[in-house]
Amino acid sequence: MVSAVVALHMLVSILIILIVLIQGGENVDITAAFGGVSQAAFGPRGAVTTFAKATWVLVGIFMATSITLAIWATKHSGVSIMDNAPTKSAPAAPAKK
Repeated sequence: MVSAVVALHMLVSILIILIVLIQGGENVDITAAFGGVSQAAFGPRGAVTTFAKATWVLVGIFMATSITLAIWATKHSGVSIMDNAPTKSAPAAPAKK
């Protein structure tokens, strides 16, 4: 079960990166590219794009898998691998003369 959640978490992470990189910024007008004033900057935002909706859905899944993995990590904190490590004994005291 943990492996499935980790795999989903990694897939969602990659998809979020790709979708965010594909999306344009707020000022994607040609006037904004050359330093002009874009009317979109002062006007209404407009409709939410499909990419924006997909980003919100993927972020929700990402947060859910993050919280799930964090909870599982704290509940299944078994024995540390350092508990089985060999211990060094204290060096022998030097012989008194």
